[in-house]
Amino acid sequence: MAAYSEIQNWVGRGYRWTPKTCWIAHCKEIYGLSVGRAHNRAGERKVPCPEDKRPAIFAAFQHFKM
Repeated sequence: MAAYSEIQNWVGRGYRWTPKTCWIAHCKEIYGLSVGRAHNRAGERKVPCPEDKRPAIFAAFQHFKM
């Protein structure tokens, strides 16, 4: 499984913007991948991934065969 930094770098090179780690975690939940619990997260997700950014992150998942 690719590290968050690898996903950020791949998206940054291909799409010219860098996803936040919380966006990647949210997309992993949507995609059905396991996500660890963030030490600073209490309750509901405060910063969900915007819908227009999700396709690039999902493409990174497919690129890294996740």
